[in-house]
Amino acid sequence: MGKARNSKSLKLAEKLIFTAFGVLKQHNGELQGRKVIEEVGKRVDLDAWAKARYEKSGKVRWESILQFYTIDCRKAGFLLKNNGIWYLTPEGEAALELGESNLLLQASYAYQEWKARQVVDNVDEEEEEKEEQERSKKLSEATIDEYEEIAIEGLKAFVANLNPYEFQDVVAALLRGMGYYTPFIAPKGKDGGLDVIAYRDPLGTVTPRMKVQIKHRETAATVSEIRQLMGLLQREGDVGIFVSTGGFTADAKATARNSHVHVELIDFDRFIGLWQDFYEKLPDEDKKRLPLTPIYFLGQ
Repeated sequence: MGKARNSKSLKLAEKLIFTAFGVLKQHNGELQGRKVIEEVGKRVDLDAWAKARYEKSGKVRWESILQFYTIDCRKAGFLLKNNGIWYLTPEGEAALELGESNLLLQASYAYQEWKARQVVDNVDEEEEEKEEQERSKKLSEATIDEYEEIAIEGLKAFVANLNPYEFQDVVAALLRGMGYYTPFIAPKGKDGGLDVIAYRDPLGTVTPRMKVQIKHRETAATVSEIRQLMGLLQREGDVGIFVSTGGFTADAKATARNSHVHVELIDFDRFIGLWQDFYEKLPDEDKKRLPLTPIYFLGQ
């Protein structure tokens, strides 16, 4: 079944997957998929064959091989993917101890076990045809993953080019898509620490009442900035929302997590995920602030 263990593509896959897991481990178990691929490309010695593009698809061979074999790793429970982010599971981190060859071998075994548990039809097909169908299905999954990651990167680049006030309006639009009213959006100038106030009803009589601080920059939000927002949550039912495209320091996350008031942190990746989730609920005028286009694939 499958390719010989010493095939050229499989040997390369072993190095690529092992290196990708190492990259994720060095980044605390999670990283944007495209950045994982970039790091792998820097760390693995790739020859002309690996760097060549497939004639039909135009895709770079080594990148396609890496994407292809991440499917085995996902079915094995070693790797998760969500909104373009790759996550190394505890099982995946432990699998690093197996070494290059055995890690992918274990993932492939787990994939076969997963496949065996699926509902199969009873038609007696030729073994070669069955393997070709399975390969096509895995390649389709890999292609979808790749397009999703490219789409996420495009969204991030678009948002990064917005000025702080444009991004503030996008955040307010998202809240409206989530069913909130936004009676206050800070004008240019001093805002008293709040950028948006959002209510469940037009008058703000129904909890929760959202007080939103927004930082659109590359640097991470700090503990002092989180505490500043916490100090503005004076009334019962107040909830603090801190949106930071630069993410949060570890101490800032701990402060929000352990706070006696509710402070919700939204980093760049979570914001993009929420925008995708609630996009269809936005009015057309708000959709134009960060427009999305659906791409349809044949269902399996």
